[in-house]
Amino acid sequence: MTTRLLLAATLSIISAASGASARQSASPVPEAKIDAVFARWTAETPGCAVGVSKGGKPIVQKAYGMADLEHDAPNRADTIFEAGSVSKQFTAAAVLLLAQDGKLSLDDPVRKYVPELPDYGAPLTIRHMLQHTSGLRDWGEIAAIAGWPRTSRVHTHQHVLDILSRQKALNFPSGTQYSYSNSGYNLAAILVSRVAGQSFADFSRERIFAPLDMTRTSWRDDHTRIVKGRAVAYSASGGSYKIEMPFENVHGNGGLLTTVGDLLKWNENFVSPRIGNAEFLTIQQEPGRFNDGKAHTYAMGLVVNDHRGVAQVAHSGSTAGYRAHLTRFPAERLSVAVLCNVSSGAATQYAMTISEMYLDGKMQPATTKPAATRQASTAVADPTVKADQQLPLGRFYSEEAEVTYEVIQGSDGLAIRRRPGIETLLRRTAADEYALGGNTVRFIRNASGQVTEMSLRGSRVFDLRFKKVD
Repeated sequence: MTTRLLLAATLSIISAASGASARQSASPVPEAKIDAVFARWTAETPGCAVGVSKGGKPIVQKAYGMADLEHDAPNRADTIFEAGSVSKQFTAAAVLLLAQDGKLSLDDPVRKYVPELPDYGAPLTIRHMLQHTSGLRDWGEIAAIAGWPRTSRVHTHQHVLDILSRQKALNFPSGTQYSYSNSGYNLAAILVSRVAGQSFADFSRERIFAPLDMTRTSWRDDHTRIVKGRAVAYSASGGSYKIEMPFENVHGNGGLLTTVGDLLKWNENFVSPRIGNAEFLTIQQEPGRFNDGKAHTYAMGLVVNDHRGVAQVAHSGSTAGYRAHLTRFPAERLSVAVLCNVSSGAATQYAMTISEMYLDGKMQPATTKPAATRQASTAVADPTVKADQQLPLGRFYSEEAEVTYEVIQGSDGLAIRRRPGIETLLRRTAADEYALGGNTVRFIRNASGQVTEMSLRGSRVFDLRFKKVD
């Protein structure tokens, strides 16, 4: 028997073992239907793990594909993956436990515990941070603008504090809008450690993981630490796979190392609580409100909405090559967890497909949305836009991102050059406004028509200013 055939046989045995809990409490969905969802993940590829619980009991825990392609180690039902932003609900829970202890209030100003933040002249509270209405710029996007995107260097919480301490403005006044920001959750982890007087990882282990018997869950607070049973993360590249691991120590926004079985235990705590009082459970799942009283769907590290008419509480996650999704349908007492160690692992799609198998007959008919028409981007100027008075050539410096951009006239048109030799074409979209990759660049002129500033807007950073320095 060849090595690969032997591995395939081993995977089959592991899948059978992983499904032991399913046979103990029979799943109403045939295993073959669940297997079909993950059919693309084999002994030649990375893969995923899936867990399902119904009525408080795990009925499916299975794994597919390989945890380590270099060492021919298969994924197992208890393989440890990184959960990306699924992690945020645990960070929020840690803060809520301190509130339950009377050590802080969700409406306390963040600067009470993190004085490194600038004073923006209006209250920026812990509640704002946990519900993504703080207006805090996303530190990772700032780092990317500076030339160090996530997974390109070892970022730490000191980097987070340093970057955020330099931001002269918020994206908007706290509590007035929604903008997803990892910054608030990194600050929350820092805040917990300061208030609790111990590391965030130790507090989480003592107050959350141990009481819930989540024995295979921890934080990636040291990316060099050996974690037994962890799957390596990969990205697909030209028909093959490359390692894509997160080598950073920031956590709280992500960085939860866990298994599908442990995530099911966590979800069950909302039904049969072993940690947190009644107020804790209510607040964590209560959708937030803006300053004007209007509700939005983000609670405390959780999205509260419905899927085809069935109420759900869920969150997705993505870090480096890991993908994750955890959902719960309270009325049905159904939970589904999917963790993948490959960037093309559609964890959210898999989780919803499997959820629908168990919700069959309870959902509203699926609606078909018209396919979006994608327009090819070009570097040709909009003919309806008048020519700029003067090309904004020169060097621009951002004190907040600590980076210099040089606007040059390249062979293919106006471009931005950044050290060390990175050059990106600017595509003109309006007078003095250009597309820069997925960002928007706007040049600002004085009364004499001279360009004095450049404003950059991204998905999580609004109006970052660069001063013209020559």
